[in-house]
Amino acid sequence: MTPPMASSPPLIAVVIPCFKVRRQILSVLSTLGPEVGLIIVVDDCCPELTGALVERELSDPRIDVVRLPKNQGVGGAVLAGYKHAVACGATVIVKIDGDGQMDPALVSRFVAPILNGEADYTKGNRFFNLESLRSMPSIRLVGNAGLSFITKLSSGYWKVMDPTNGYTAIHANVAKLLPADKISKRYFFESDILFRLNTLQAVVWDIPMDSKYEDEESNLRVRRVLFEFPMLHLNRFLKRIFYNYFLRDFNAASLHLVVGLCLTAFGGIFGIANWIRYSGEGAFAPTGTV
Repeated sequence: MTPPMASSPPLIAVVIPCFKVRRQILSVLSTLGPEVGLIIVVDDCCPELTGALVERELSDPRIDVVRLPKNQGVGGAVLAGYKHAVACGATVIVKIDGDGQMDPALVSRFVAPILNGEADYTKGNRFFNLESLRSMPSIRLVGNAGLSFITKLSSGYWKVMDPTNGYTAIHANVAKLLPADKISKRYFFESDILFRLNTLQAVVWDIPMDSKYEDEESNLRVRRVLFEFPMLHLNRFLKRIFYNYFLRDFNAASLHLVVGLCLTAFGGIFGIANWIRYSGEGAFAPTGTV
């Protein structure tokens, strides 16, 4: 975990990836408070020319527009924003969306645990307040609950909920260590970054927040959640086990994993083979075999 901030005033940067958010972006930018010293608008090759709109309509000296020549997806845009923020000397980097679903007034709440040296990464959790869940569409509620469970398995952060929540903050020193070339650049970004943070042994905190939905349509499709995400999570789970229990360390838990897997494999093969054998003979298996 990173140490508390030194006496020099910290620079809080906000990264906003922009793709088809022309209607909302100016309103979002106008509500960012004075605690934010740098605002990075990442135009992710937006067909609506959001970056040009921001430069034309706003004269806020805190705003830097970063244009990507090719659409990178939300993850790629955020990582580009991280890189720019680090280069500008940011201390903490907050990421919010440009569609108006995230309250900019919460920035200080996300930043505080990092500035106090209690966390390296904070993320929103819309499941903390049960009353606020009434505004969440049922399909999102069920999907996020399922994703939360498998993300716990793949990332190793057992107390983290709401893994697809994009309201996050990260210490700049931790952002520097992220393998940007390996992190998923699109819809799996939020879950993948948790796995990468675990490999860095970063401290992650959930920040309670209310859910807010207006007329925006989620780009996260049921097909992707059911068929693509499970394989990606399985891949990250196996990597986490290998990294943490065999590559970087080898302890009693490592032995338990090896012995447990061997015994499970033997028991499964033995049980299936004898079930086929005695089923074919039309006889009951002996008690010892069972």
